[in-house]
Amino acid sequence: MFKKIIDGFIDHPFLTSIFVVDFFILLLHTPPFFFALIMLAGLVGMSMYLGQKLALFNL
Repeated sequence: MFKKIIDGFIDHPFLTSIFVVDFFILLLHTPPFFFALIMLAGLVGMSMYLGQKLALFNL
């Protein structure tokens, strides 16, 4: 499962870089509330997209 996540990140370098930068800005920096809300929404959206694209759990 871990290898599948890493391969998914390597296959989508642009989304991965945006995801990582967005995550670390929210983690280490305190942006204004509205900007942080937009960044959090983007982070959730990218997480849902990558989760759907990787399909880690096939039911």
